[in-house]
Amino acid sequence: MEVKSFEAWDYVVFAGLFVISSGIGVFFAIKERKKATSREFLVGGRQMSFGPVALSLTASFMSAVTVLGTPAEVYRFGASFLLFIISYAFVVLCTSELFLPVFYRSGITSTYEYLQLRFNKIVRYAATVIYIVQTILYTGVVVYAPALALNQVTGFDLWGSVFATGIVCTFYCSLGGLKAVVWTDAFQMVVMIVGFLTVLIQGSNHAGGFHNVLEQARNGSRMNVVDFDVDPLRRHTFWTITVGGTFTWLGIYGVNQSTIQRCISCKTEKHAKLALYFNLLGLWMIAVCAVFSGLIMYSNFKDCDPWTSGVISAPDQLMPYFVMEIFATMPGLPGLFVACAFSGTLSTVAASINALATVTFEDFVKSCFPHLSDKKSTWISKGLCLLFGIMCTSMAVVASFMGSVVQAALSILGMCGGPMLGLFTLGILFPFVNWKGALGGLLTGITLSFWVAIGAFIYPAPDSKTLPLPLSTEQCLQLNITTTVGPQLSHRPALADTWYSISYLYYSAVGFLGCVAAGIIISFLTGKQRGKDIDPLLIRPVCNLFCFWSKKYKTLCWCGVQHDQEREQDYLDSGSAWKQGVEPALQNGLKQGSLAQIPGYNSKDKSYSNNVQEKTTHF
Repeated sequence: MEVKSFEAWDYVVFAGLFVISSGIGVFFAIKERKKATSREFLVGGRQMSFGPVALSLTASFMSAVTVLGTPAEVYRFGASFLLFIISYAFVVLCTSELFLPVFYRSGITSTYEYLQLRFNKIVRYAATVIYIVQTILYTGVVVYAPALALNQVTGFDLWGSVFATGIVCTFYCSLGGLKAVVWTDAFQMVVMIVGFLTVLIQGSNHAGGFHNVLEQARNGSRMNVVDFDVDPLRRHTFWTITVGGTFTWLGIYGVNQSTIQRCISCKTEKHAKLALYFNLLGLWMIAVCAVFSGLIMYSNFKDCDPWTSGVISAPDQLMPYFVMEIFATMPGLPGLFVACAFSGTLSTVAASINALATVTFEDFVKSCFPHLSDKKSTWISKGLCLLFGIMCTSMAVVASFMGSVVQAALSILGMCGGPMLGLFTLGILFPFVNWKGALGGLLTGITLSFWVAIGAFIYPAPDSKTLPLPLSTEQCLQLNITTTVGPQLSHRPALADTWYSISYLYYSAVGFLGCVAAGIIISFLTGKQRGKDIDPLLIRPVCNLFCFWSKKYKTLCWCGVQHDQEREQDYLDSGSAWKQGVEPALQNGLKQGSLAQIPGYNSKDKSYSNNVQEKTTHF
């Protein structure tokens, strides 16, 4: 394959991204040097506005996996990926109305603190360990995949880009904390949008106009978006994307430390919800840009597919190869696209490093050393950022064995995210579930989701289920290329064409359902949790929506939890400090007699604020 190398202007544009990102970290390190507390470092003092947080949320999960992987998916399988905009809507709605209020009002820093308040330390530590493993694996994919694709297409040094990503992210995370991460993500989100727009405009012109792109995509069956086939073994259908995609992304957004940490850094609950809803607009925008980039790419390569013709070695290299083709005579613009791809990588890696440092500090360090000074806490937090930066960068090597970028990333998130979603759902929606049910459910969900995912990795689903669309090489120059065929497994077990062939988007749903079902059954067998022993703030009484017509049935569904509206409003109006009771509760167990509410409730806006909490809470 002919490798088209960068020119001077491409390196200038690309280097500018790293310089500005590092500069933001230095700026906040200097600006916030007098506020040297772990609280300020890890959650930005809980005084962030919704605007930069919304951009940060979008950038964090729309990584280079999206920039490089999604257009390649559309190129090969069609525009059904567009249906994810439905999944995103359900995910944001559930997160903002179901999970966020519980986490925000509890005054916690690590989402896994909730599990100790609701269950016990064992459940909390088990969930934290699973989250750490999941995040390190996922970050490895995010770092390695774009570096490999760009190396093989543009000649950009593989390990140079991997280590540059790790070093820069670790640098500004360690210096500036969450504020640096959020504002850098906001800048990188703008770079991603600009990069996509340049590809869309130039690519459309190269293909003869946008109308021509749609016409050729339709002729190539790429516009068949909606397929209502209910077969769970089919890779992408309306149901696998809307249902399976919702479970997968809800595990990412609803209970993921990286997301919730940004939301609780907002100055009010209203700002946190606005951040999620404005983030939804960003998700839609990036998804639409990625899908149309794939269609434009197909329009340009419809008669000579560079993958099947052997010009490139993997589908994930399609997008960078396409960019180098259409911008061949426009120095600087290939560098802009590479900056776009690496903006996604930097934002995701930075978010992961910051979240890993937070959960490790809150769930392990503070539990072992509860009386650390602010100075020591801050230095330990920075040291953890450095440690996890090194680990995430090193884990990039593992990603080379995981196949498709998008499938690998969503599979990892689904394998761990589904059971984790099930665990928090048990705690928030089912008051009668005890700690034994929660732990048993988590282990059951993890076992099921890892079983199906690892089985699918060893025995990939046949083409009859994945249904890749045809690609043509009719007008390609005939090259003397030797094709290597991977080892073929002579025997496929019976489960290979059923259980192991289930769509990768259902991995999360499998883990979620297994966790919830096992948790409920084990709780009934071992003795239900008494509702009167649970703080009402830790439960979300969704039954009120379905039993609004009967106070009797609402009270019955509360399972003994004291969701007395007048009593709760008295707590809110009195301004008693819930957070002051969190630390003792974490150490001594939650007692019904000491329950109180978080301060800062604004009855007019029906929102909570962190202002009072800052004054009343000391670490």
